[in-house]
Amino acid sequence: MTDALTTTEHTAATQQPVSRPHALARHSLALAGRSLTKVRRNPGLFMDAILLPVIFLLLFVYLFGGAVAGSTQEYLQYVFPGILVMTAILTGLTSTGLAINLDIKKGVFDRFRSLPIGRSAPLLGSVLGDMVRYIVAFVTLFAIGYLMGFRVETNAGSALAAATLALLFGFSLSWVNVLIGVTVKEETAVTTFAFLGIFPLAFGTSMVAPAETMPGWLQAWVDVNPVSHVVEAAQGLLLGGPVSGPVTASLLWSAAFVAVFVPASVYAYRKRA
Repeated sequence: MTDALTTTEHTAATQQPVSRPHALARHSLALAGRSLTKVRRNPGLFMDAILLPVIFLLLFVYLFGGAVAGSTQEYLQYVFPGILVMTAILTGLTSTGLAINLDIKKGVFDRFRSLPIGRSAPLLGSVLGDMVRYIVAFVTLFAIGYLMGFRVETNAGSALAAATLALLFGFSLSWVNVLIGVTVKEETAVTTFAFLGIFPLAFGTSMVAPAETMPGWLQAWVDVNPVSHVVEAAQGLLLGGPVSGPVTASLLWSAAFVAVFVPASVYAYRKRA
């Protein structure tokens, strides 16, 4: 009788609803820890997130700074907020979906399906794990920028707000890559789609040059590009200027990406995994 009750209690415990917020958060954080363990065992995964933004910063400043702004120092002040935002885009659109795609192909997600966890927990855990890469990349970028001569012209709180806004936008954009990673079967295709998305989003802004210097058709894209709002918000927070409008638009775009692509990613994962 006791054994039967114990079995019943165990079954009931494993069949408890896992969609409750605290359960989903616990499972997602546990799987985020798994992602970080993979990164710790393969430090090269960190290098992608760190080196690419630094390389772009060095190239833009020392190759184009004199031509665009007349001074590498002035151009460093101008381009740094955009590179900060591009760091979030690069990390969000290149890593998470590929890792999920590989886990699905290796059968890891089949194991997750057998566990009493929320269906979105493996996806959310992968995205949260990548947040650590964002933070390390941001800290490294600020350190390199400071050594090159960049200075925040507002205050430390505004600089933290700029990094947080870029982090939130990168989190929301990651779900686009998650959807690609779940629906596309080949990992090479995931990378291809990711890089095809990076260039119009990151460079179709006023990040590297004022929009007024661009042809009309490109200015039209800059006006509707959601990344433009994040870049403008980062510029305002780091250098001074309009903040409330760009920040509000950035948060609305981030919320829209999450509202659309999180359910779509979970649905596609259920259909495939």
